[in-house]
Amino acid sequence: MTFSIVGRDPLTGDLGVAVASKFLAVGALVPFARAGVGAVATQSYVNPNYGPDGLGLLASGLGPEEVAAQFQAEDPDIRQRQFGIVGADGRSVTFTGEGCHAWAGGEAWENVAVQGNILTGPEVVAAMLAAWEAGAGQPLPRRLLTTLQAGDAAGGDKRGRQSAALLCVGPGRGYGGLTDDWVNLRADDHPDPCAELERLLGLHDLLFGRPTATRELTGEELEWLRALLIYEDYATSLPAGPWDAETEAAAWALYGTENLEERWVPGGRFDPVALDYLRERFGESRQQDGAADR
Repeated sequence: MTFSIVGRDPLTGDLGVAVASKFLAVGALVPFARAGVGAVATQSYVNPNYGPDGLGLLASGLGPEEVAAQFQAEDPDIRQRQFGIVGADGRSVTFTGEGCHAWAGGEAWENVAVQGNILTGPEVVAAMLAAWEAGAGQPLPRRLLTTLQAGDAAGGDKRGRQSAALLCVGPGRGYGGLTDDWVNLRADDHPDPCAELERLLGLHDLLFGRPTATRELTGEELEWLRALLIYEDYATSLPAGPWDAETEAAAWALYGTENLEERWVPGGRFDPVALDYLRERFGESRQQDGAADR
């Protein structure tokens, strides 16, 4: 009742799952991943224990094929199950029980497993694998989502659309570098869940992406920022001239309020993405208002 992709970035080792279905909140049951261990998608009369159990078995040293064999040996309802597993070393497996509703099937290559059931046909899996190959070099969340969208465009779940989810992990990728949980986004009940996931991933990239390049503000930009900080009550007054500690403290408070702290760079350097967001969010008119107040 679902189509999914489990993937690994061969350059970074990041792992993740993207999934869509005519099923409420598919992200609550299907995707599981642990950095340095592997990723699992469990679906079709889903056994949600496959997620934590599969990751535990991978962590103990078993490969994906061995985990799949254990599931088949121990689950009395295995004929109605479907799952895909990718290990931290790129080995993969996909399984479709003979009791899954047609069309059902999947394919596993190095670093990726694609599977689905109640699909419009095998063209869904073929389109997803082609998109995965074409997306080489993209960050894993974007590559997984693009692959999921290709399956959706090729027909997807033949019953229609309802929910989708994207889960990615990587060492130190999470908030503040304090966790491995990187992206965890869900569209639980939406007429176009894959499109909604794309919107959410764009917001995630803005708010939680980390600077790849920084620069100092021009004199005009610094004047605008100080006027904005005064206008928005982050400071009562700020000195003119070069970057200073008072401006830094006020700017840090602004970043925190706007949830941009992952893009913060101390010392008066700025991430252009964050600066563009602030320009769009607050506009130019407040420069004049703030300057007048100052």
